[in-house]
Order: sequence, then structure tokens, then C-alpha cells
Amino acid sequence: MKPLIIISWICRLIAAVIMLQTLYFKFSAAEESVYIFTKVGIEPWGRIGTGIAELIASVLILIPKTTVYGAIVALGIMAGALATHIFLLGIVVMNDGGQLFIYGLLVFIASLVLIIINRKQLLQLLPFKK
Repeated sequence: MKPLIIISWICRLIAAVIMLQTLYFKFSAAEESVYIFTKVGIEPWGRIGTGIAELIASVLILIPKTTVYGAIVALGIMAGALATHIFLLGIVVMNDGGQLFIYGLLVFIASLVLIIINRKQLLQLLPFKK
């Protein structure tokens, strides 16, 4: 059981730190953020809304009782971000060497692991639980 707790906290920190770190760029209208959301056609409301959603997901992930819910929100956000990179933006954006794509992939994987680890919490919500 102890290794799962360690893995859970590593995944929580990876997901939360990456998402929280990108908030500065979204909320300060950094050139790269504005470029991305303009290219996607949802600047500025998409940039700000995504930032708010990532902030909420990060806080939820860091609170043990709500980790799974934050991970679900983060997984959804990152699925959208990864799809946007693959189909619209490309892996490399503004010569970043694919860094944003890699960060999105790391958050996606960490969130998926958190959902798997905390799946019992989700199963308890089902009406046919034991």
C-alpha cells in the first residue's frame, strides 16, 4: 500500500506543478499563450477559461479527498490540449521543441494514473455499488 501512496503523491505533484506553472503564462497573456489560443480561435476567453479550469483541477488534485475529481478534470483538459497539438498546432509551437506537448502528456499520464489508483472512490458513486 505504501508504494501506491508514494506514486500517488508523485503524480499529484507532477500534474499540479505543471498546470500551476503554466497559469502565469495564461493569465499574463504571454505571447505564446495568446498565439496558441488565437490559432485555435478561442482567444482570450478560451485562454482564461482554461487557466481557471487548470487552477481548479490543480487544487482538487492536491486535496486527497478530491484528487480523483481533479484528475478527471485535468485528464479532460489535457486530452483537449493534446488533440489540439496533434490536429491544429503541431507538436512544436513557436520553436518550443515540443515542451508544451510533453508537459501536456505528462499531466495526462499522471492524471490517468491518479484515476486508476483512486478508482474505488469513483465506483462508490455508482448506484449499484455493494
